[in-house]
Amino acid sequence: MSTRIPVVEKVLSANDSVAAAIRALLDERGIYAINLMASPGAGKTSLIERTVAALKQEYGIGMINGDTSEAAFDAERSQRAGAHSVHVNTGGKCHLEAAMIRDALALLPLGEIRLLIIENVGNLVCPSSWQLGAHASVLIGSIPEGDDKPYKYPKMYSGVDALVINKIDLLPYVEFDMVRFRRGVETLNPGLVSFALSCRTGEGLEAWLGWLRSKLA
Repeated sequence: MSTRIPVVEKVLSANDSVAAAIRALLDERGIYAINLMASPGAGKTSLIERTVAALKQEYGIGMINGDTSEAAFDAERSQRAGAHSVHVNTGGKCHLEAAMIRDALALLPLGEIRLLIIENVGNLVCPSSWQLGAHASVLIGSIPEGDDKPYKYPKMYSGVDALVINKIDLLPYVEFDMVRFRRGVETLNPGLVSFALSCRTGEGLEAWLGWLRSKLA
């Protein structure tokens, strides 16, 4: 009697092995890594820019940007802010994979980096299934997306270590029930640490930066 193993399980298992090797390398080098995920337009790159600008005098920062095309706009933005940046073209794939991160790390000056920010491809489905060797997974939800996202994408919200609620400056202008949103998050991920902020105005950023500093201490 033979046992069939779905191809997807084999692929994910191989990916997890590479992710474990990445984690070991990062730990050996003393680098703390976060996997930053969000839907398109939620503010991943804006948060990275703000973070780099605020912390670059304290820590060397690396950034790996994943996108489905050759356009390296986001990596260039983070580089202008002060990060060592690498752009990864996923070849149309809707997520980054551990092998892509491994190859990107070879292009970064790891000896100069203390914080590594991985900007995953923008969507709320695929990235949650792929381990990248990061120490923490961070999800950005934004006010214009609506308060129903935890209910529509439970796997994404249940599998992260921190949540950023971006664009709170738009609350007066957008129908968004924060109580309903937080109730959905708490049901899926009890006690999840969250940061309500605005990358445009800077409101709430200090709490986010403080959390990162605590992880880097």
